[in-house]
Amino acid sequence: MRALTLSAHGTLDQLEYRDDLPIPELREPSDVKVRVEAAALNHLDLFVVGGLPNVAITPPWIVGSDGAGIVEAVGASVTTVRPGDRVIVNPGTNCGVCEYCLDGEQPLCPRYRIYGEHLPGFLAEYVVVPERNVRAVPLEVAPESAAAFTLATLTAWRMLVTRAELRPGDEVLIWGIGGGVALAALQIAKRFGATVWVTSGSDDKLARARALGADHTLNHRTDDVPRVIRDRTGKRGVDVVVDNVGEATWSRSLQALGRRGRLVTCGATSGPMVQTDVRRLFWNQWNILGSTMGNDAEFAAIAAELSAGRLLPPIDSVWPLADGRRAYERLASGEQFGKVVVRIGAGT
Repeated sequence: MRALTLSAHGTLDQLEYRDDLPIPELREPSDVKVRVEAAALNHLDLFVVGGLPNVAITPPWIVGSDGAGIVEAVGASVTTVRPGDRVIVNPGTNCGVCEYCLDGEQPLCPRYRIYGEHLPGFLAEYVVVPERNVRAVPLEVAPESAAAFTLATLTAWRMLVTRAELRPGDEVLIWGIGGGVALAALQIAKRFGATVWVTSGSDDKLARARALGADHTLNHRTDDVPRVIRDRTGKRGVDVVVDNVGEATWSRSLQALGRRGRLVTCGATSGPMVQTDVRRLFWNQWNILGSTMGNDAEFAAIAAELSAGRLLPPIDSVWPLADGRRAYERLASGEQFGKVVVRIGAGT
């Protein structure tokens, strides 16, 4: 089996294309074997290469947390999909029996793990996952779109719809438009009738965001983002801030946030340690919300959106599996607008 693997934590030099790995087989009655057509990269994949606290890999480690493909075989108890179906794959797994799982909050499970990070990933010709991790989507959905969809859309959906309780008419600020979660958040916010502010250090990315429906675009290298927002909203500020940047943007996020505002975060790409003036926190009655991945109900909700032809992710570039390292380099450059996809079908 062909796959992109990681030999050890470190630099992108540790990524290796292999064509000699064993094909995984069904082991449990609830297993589904998927012939992967395409996979997509997330910033998480760069963190995995560099190494994460308390995360160990066993080389050759198959990388990648996003994938989609065609069902090849199913276990005896599987009823929701059948061979020939195109499926998207939820990269999060859980125990299914703890109090959080039983309450429908699978991402809070103490044994929650992510394919590509805690378990071998999806940048391979075949994967085997539990039935609950797949949802069928129409064959008309392009493999690249299906592969690019799940992790970013699931993350953004939980952030905005579940955690921030997005409402029509809300003003939403999204930092760093161009990445997968930020673009998914833009599409979801517009789907729910919000007014959306986006930032980027690239005027080209801001122009492309306007074409996708962004109402206000700010260059965070040249614009004083919170001051501009305060000026244009009559000092009111925004209702929701989507911030997965962390240290570099946290203070400005709070400066832009209005009374009763909700700041929701799923990451810290610029660093994890932030400072908050607690006096402003209680005086403005803000909600500071953490969010990770999504639960089974949210996975079903986004699968329905994709099946209806909504929230299709912009694709930055598509690479053959043998050039998987170049795909990582594209993501690491920060120049991408949309998802970086790796095609895994025959002949790639």
